[in-house]
Amino acid sequence: MSNKQPVRVKDVMASDYQTVDGLMTVSDALAMMKSSGAVVLIVDKRDEHDEYGIVLLSDIAREVLAVDRAPERVNVYEIMTKPVVGVDPDMDIRYCARLFNKLGFSYAPVIDQGKLLGIVGYAEMLLNEQI
Repeated sequence: MSNKQPVRVKDVMASDYQTVDGLMTVSDALAMMKSSGAVVLIVDKRDEHDEYGIVLLSDIAREVLAVDRAPERVNVYEIMTKPVVGVDPDMDIRYCARLFNKLGFSYAPVIDQGKLLGIVGYAEMLLNEQI
């Protein structure tokens, strides 16, 4: 049996995530994604009783591009996934990968006691030198 310590989500998560307001247009969200190189945006809570949302490039392609909607006339809240399932920063990345597989996720926010800490995806889990 190996004595190797498990790699935790907090060890591999990206801390340079982008948050947006749900009222932002998809056109503006795309511009933000292009300028930052992001492929996922976290939709911020409206208040302390709200939940985070998430928008991926694939959501925009499926919900706007594929159905010929004008990105400047669609708001992020119309295509986001909300509530989003967050992962605990202390979760072993093996279990995080299993959760992603079972639920069909490719990204999830890392949330600790309601506070957004970062974002994790397959790339962060697999391309980390700790594995």
